[in-house]
Amino acid sequence: MLMRTDPFREMDRIVQQLSGTSGTWSKPSVMPMDAYREGDAYVIAFDLPGVSTEAIDIDVERNMLTVKAERRPAQRSDGVQMELSERPLGVFSRQVMLADTLDTERIEADYDAGVLTLRIPISERAKPRKIAIRGDSGRKQISG
Repeated sequence: MLMRTDPFREMDRIVQQLSGTSGTWSKPSVMPMDAYREGDAYVIAFDLPGVSTEAIDIDVERNMLTVKAERRPAQRSDGVQMELSERPLGVFSRQVMLADTLDTERIEADYDAGVLTLRIPISERAKPRKIAIRGDSGRKQISG
């Protein structure tokens, strides 16, 4: 139901980690995610620790879901000298192609403990249904 759009994203993430440039390139950094089906919905969870809800933007255009977030540097008082900075800052972005069978009009978003969770229900038209058959001997039900 969910399709990856960038086959090289994982390789970019590894190169960023090994080179220590994560978050400093001009292109958006990687945003880790999990995706799974739970009942009649798909759930996608994005790791966004240290990002406020005001800095998260979620868009759906046709079947393309785009999540963007920005992690800004913490406000420090004067005289503070940074000794080590490993947490990536800047813009993070992720795009996920959604199947036509998902109801993009009813996406729910929750943010808790640094995890953005989206619930995308399966469209009613994509669920199995019974179809009545008319004929000489009356109606019969078949799975469709």
